[in-house]
Amino acid sequence: MKVTQEAKRATRRRILAAAREQFIARGFEATTTRDLAAAADIAKGTLFNYFENKEALAATLVADALAAAQEDFGKRLRGDEDLREQLFLHISTGFRRLEPYRGFVGAVLETALSPFAKNGVSRLGDELRMEHLDVVRELTKDDPLDVVRLHLYWTLYLGVAAFWTADDSPNQEDTLAVLDESLRVFVLSQSDQGGLQPSRS
Repeated sequence: MKVTQEAKRATRRRILAAAREQFIARGFEATTTRDLAAAADIAKGTLFNYFENKEALAATLVADALAAAQEDFGKRLRGDEDLREQLFLHISTGFRRLEPYRGFVGAVLETALSPFAKNGVSRLGDELRMEHLDVVRELTKDDPLDVVRLHLYWTLYLGVAAFWTADDSPNQEDTLAVLDESLRVFVLSQSDQGGLQPSRS
């Protein structure tokens, strides 16, 4: 019997729902593909028809959350924010959507967004990175980013995200402080007043 496209979409949604539940309940490392298949009520082989591995599943959950965060970001903008405020809002809105997944976002940072990521997952990581940077390019269109500043931004973002995954301060207040300071550094690099200059003693 031929499986319809709607049936395939329903199976994919069921797999993602099972992955979300299992990763949150068991933890990413402890969850096996066998656990995921059982929770989704499918054969283990069927799981691999939809996702190459559990890392790809985790990256997809993160990508979906960040897509929702992008909609949230558009609604939260007042229109009078400066660049630093816009970037702060953009990133913190993403963290808010990712909060339920904080326990396994680190695995996505390591496997999908790392420059050493495996092929199957790195494609998802490339998409995540490009979508995020597209927003940043739009926000900085009045002063377009060159390759150095783009790399600086992405390095700062990954550093803040890694800090956030382990931040146990109330409401991750320490992360917000690190984010604010990181964006101060980045916006200084955008400045026409000399940007980041080496200190003189």
